[in-house]
Amino acid sequence: MTFSRAPRRRSHRRRALALAAVATAGASVLTACSSGGVSGGSGDTNFVTQSGGISTVAEGDRQPAPELAGETLDGKQLDVASLKGKVVVLNVWGSWCAPCRAEAPYLTKVANETKAQGVEFVGINTRDSAKGPAQEFEKDFQVPYPSLYDPIGKLILRFPKGSLNPQAIPSTIVLDKDGRIAARALRALDDKGLHKMIDPLVAEK
Repeated sequence: MTFSRAPRRRSHRRRALALAAVATAGASVLTACSSGGVSGGSGDTNFVTQSGGISTVAEGDRQPAPELAGETLDGKQLDVASLKGKVVVLNVWGSWCAPCRAEAPYLTKVANETKAQGVEFVGINTRDSAKGPAQEFEKDFQVPYPSLYDPIGKLILRFPKGSLNPQAIPSTIVLDKDGRIAARALRALDDKGLHKMIDPLVAEK
C-alpha cells in the first residue's frame, strides 16, 4: 500500500512560513513600537533627513503646528499654543512601548538641562486605554513635564500632510519659538540626539 506524503510536506511548509513571519515581526518591534498609519505624509516636502535619522526644515519653509490642546495625564488642561515664544519638544509615547522606556531617562535629563534656556517639553501619550499605566511610567522615570492624554491618536492626526508629522511611536517633534514644526525624529533618542534637534533652535533669534 502507498501513502501520499504531500499533506505532511505542506504542513512543514506552512510551519516554516509562519516562523519566518514571526521572526520578521520580532525584528520590526526592536526598531519601533509602531510605525505607519499614524499620520499621512507627502512626496511634496521641504525637509532634509540627516544621517542620524533627524529631519529638519529650513526656517523659511516651516509649517505651523496644529492645535494641540486637551487634558493631561494629571487631569489638567494644556494648550501647546500657550508656549509660543519657547522651543517646544513634543514626544509621542506609550507606556507599553519598549523604545519609549529606553529613551525616557534621556528625555528627563535634557528637559531638566534645557528648562532655563526656554525649552518646554510636552508628551503626547497614545494608545494607553487607561491613564494608570502611563502615570506609573511617568513616576518610574521621574518625568518632569506634562503629557497630553491622546489614547486614540486624535491629536497626532492633526499634523498636516507634507509636514514633519509623527509616523512612529516613539516620535519626537521640535517646534521653534514661533510654534512652527522645525525638526523630527522617528526613533528613540539619547541626550546627544535631543540636543542635536534642540540646540540650533534655541540659538535662533
